[in-house]
Amino acid sequence: MIHMAKAHVLFSGGKDSSLSAIILHNLGYDIQLVTVNFGVLDSYRHAEETAKIIGYPHNVESMDRELIEKSVDMILKDGYPGNGIQFVHKQVLEIISEKYDVIADGTRRDDRVPRLDHSEIQSLEMRKNIQYVTPLMGFGHKTLRNLVNNYFIISEKESEELLKSDYETEIRELIRQRGIDPLEYFPKHIQSRVIGLKR
Repeated sequence: MIHMAKAHVLFSGGKDSSLSAIILHNLGYDIQLVTVNFGVLDSYRHAEETAKIIGYPHNVESMDRELIEKSVDMILKDGYPGNGIQFVHKQVLEIISEKYDVIADGTRRDDRVPRLDHSEIQSLEMRKNIQYVTPLMGFGHKTLRNLVNNYFIISEKESEELLKSDYETEIRELIRQRGIDPLEYFPKHIQSRVIGLKR
């Protein structure tokens, strides 16, 4: 196998970022998992646990809490989370692209948010002289479900109950700290976290 560059994979501990890491590893990339944390909660610990399970090195990138506060302001103003999550994801990519040459995430074909369109990806890659890799972009929901079932043991729960290391976890906590129920802005949905490997 040809040795490729180090790929820094934005990592929440969920099935999509875990599967992205495995695919890129199998393509020959040297994998480094990266979890972003804004200092609201120590939620990165959940990603640390999953990183040990799937066997890749992991580090935490601490970011300015002001970014996630702005995201929450947008969500509360809009009445829904889409623009706020998109904002924070783009900011994270801008910041980490100053440090890393190859950045990857678990964005899927069916995702609406967070997601960069073609021109935004081109702009990021050209301005920062990086590679932005989204290995799941070519797969549909059914294929991803089959791949996840082949590789992982996962825990699935309502997003309010699942301990995970994504943007949403800290955003929800900040909304709570402002005395507001996050369920007024985030519809109930099932989230997952990788808790074991099948192979």
